[in-house]
Amino acid sequence: MAHITYVTSESVTEGHPDKICDQISDSILDNLYVQDPYSRVAVECLTTTGLIVVAGEITTRGYADVQGIARRTLREIGYTNPQFGIDCEDAGVLVSIHGQSQDIAQGVDEKSGKEQGAGDQGMMYGYACTETPEMMPLPIILAHRLTMKLAEARKKGLIPDLGPDGKSQVSVEYHDGIPKRLGAVVIAQQHLEKISEEELREEIKEKIIYPVCGKWIDENTKIYINATGKFVIGGPEGDSGVTGRKIIADTYGGVGRHGGGAFSGKDPTKVDRSGAYAARYVAKNVVAAGLADKCEVQLSYAIGVAQPTSINVDTFGTNKIPEEKIAELVKKHFKLTPKWIIDHLDLRRPIYRKTAAYGHFGRSDPDFTWEKTDMADTLKIEAGLMKPLRAEAKIIG
Repeated sequence: MAHITYVTSESVTEGHPDKICDQISDSILDNLYVQDPYSRVAVECLTTTGLIVVAGEITTRGYADVQGIARRTLREIGYTNPQFGIDCEDAGVLVSIHGQSQDIAQGVDEKSGKEQGAGDQGMMYGYACTETPEMMPLPIILAHRLTMKLAEARKKGLIPDLGPDGKSQVSVEYHDGIPKRLGAVVIAQQHLEKISEEELREEIKEKIIYPVCGKWIDENTKIYINATGKFVIGGPEGDSGVTGRKIIADTYGGVGRHGGGAFSGKDPTKVDRSGAYAARYVAKNVVAAGLADKCEVQLSYAIGVAQPTSINVDTFGTNKIPEEKIAELVKKHFKLTPKWIIDHLDLRRPIYRKTAAYGHFGRSDPDFTWEKTDMADTLKIEAGLMKPLRAEAKIIG
């Protein structure tokens, strides 16, 4: 008899209060990176009814119109109607930003004879598996697809009277570790009073849930849409938002572990962000090379120190070669210092706003360089699972 387990993951739309904050924080980072790719940025945001507060530390040769960026981000998300709890024209924007601490900067600055150190201590995790083509767990992939579909339906008018705020949640039933069906699908979608809950539920089932999850749904799957009865009061009016409060939705949906550090609003000298991207890059290449069906990589750093204080590889018993050999190959081919990560993954670019909704991993966008599997063949060859590629002979004459 099969061993049955469940994994539940959630996602939120870009209009969720926490995601508003993530996107404002990363929009500020992108704006400064256009002007100065060596900007040091650590920006947090808070939002509540009609108000945005931006605080943090920035050292840069550029200039960011923080109020303008916040309003533009709200407009692009879709907060143009006061009925949705905040609007881009009338929202209050308070700013309190100062320079980066010199005590921190001296450990991160590159000096003669000393490589750039990590911007903070901490541990980061990366994960990959063979469960989906994206090498991500199925629950988080489905959850993100649902919220992306909700946003598309709102922006294109496929479902009338939707607000920017929304959430999804899926519970996947596994048999002996293999996904078989959905036990439950949960949708919460902000809307105006003029659309009835009955009409909204039917529209969401027909245009959102079944197109995304149809093959995983059976007669026993439970579907909940706006389970409280209605969702008119939403956005920052319904719930305050804070940068970095959706770290599980940002990563692997609760599968694998998380080091606790948020990503948005941080430039890549902060290993909370760059270290997590590098750990995903390593784990994905290990799985793409066929060395394991699942791989979790943990990195840890000390502030001001370039080399990781530890590198750990866990394949959960799915390894095809000894796990110690996999760890040895990782250490040989991935330097994993902050400078190496930033240079190798080309992270000093204004690419971060689009990471701030629908997950930082499992995306096909070429700017998400940590999703590349360019090291897979090297790992496979060194593991003895593939013969070295021979260079073609050059014919002259």
